[in-house]
Amino acid sequence: MPRYLTQHTLACLTRQGAEALAQRMQAGGLARAERVLVNMLEGKMFVEFRANTREDLEAWLKTEGMHFDFLVRIEWEMHGDKLQIAE
Repeated sequence: MPRYLTQHTLACLTRQGAEALAQRMQAGGLARAERVLVNMLEGKMFVEFRANTREDLEAWLKTEGMHFDFLVRIEWEMHGDKLQIAE
C-alpha cells in the first residue's frame, strides 16, 4: 500500500490536543497514520500515512476535518547507500 507524507499546521493545540489528533490519525479507515512527528514550538505536524490512493487519503482527511498544508506520495527512499522504490 502506498505511503504519503503530509504536513499540518497546529493552531493553538496543546501537547494533549496534538496527541489526541495523532491518535485519531492512527485509528485508521481509508487511511492510517504510521508515523507522526510534531514540533509544538512552530506548530507543525508531519505524518506518514498508508492509503490505497491519494484520493482516498484526501477524502479521509476531508471527512475527518483535517486540513493539510501539503500531501506528497513517497516514491523512493534510501536503504543503506541505495535509493530504492518505496514500498
